Amino acid sequence: MPLRSQDIEVGASREVVVVDDLTRTQVVMYAGASGDYNPLHSDEVFATKAAGFPGVFAHGMLTMALTGKALTDWVGDERLKTFGVRFKGQVWPGDTLTTTVTVTGLTEVAGDPIVDLEVVTRSHRGDVVLSGTATARLDP
Repeated sequence: MPLRSQDIEVGASREVVVVDDLTRTQVVMYAGASGDYNPLHSDEVFATKAAGFPGVFAHGMLTMALTGKALTDWVGDERLKTFGVRFKGQVWPGDTLTTTVTVTGLTEVAGDPIVDLEVVTRSHRGDVVLSGTATARLDP
């Protein structure tokens, strides 16, 4: 479905639950898929005793991937041009994450209409765990 500049306006937003009750199994599956076997994400003893965390937590890049899916579900895989984030806090097993994508600008680059987006992902506790920006190409 085309995403055109006349169909979108500054201030428009979408909110989506990107994961409901994140499981340790999902975190370990991401470790296998990404090749990131840092024990902070899979070894409870290491995470608590050696590193001083309350337990294992999700990879930042897993949170980014879940957030990215919220973006591409709205604008489409082939339209996403840039996506950058800052990790703001840990994501723990049991967390439910909600991403809000907001249109912050409509511009044109080399004749192509571009949408500027702000992304924020929060835990069910209301904590911001990731924030960032993205741009996507729109259809004329």
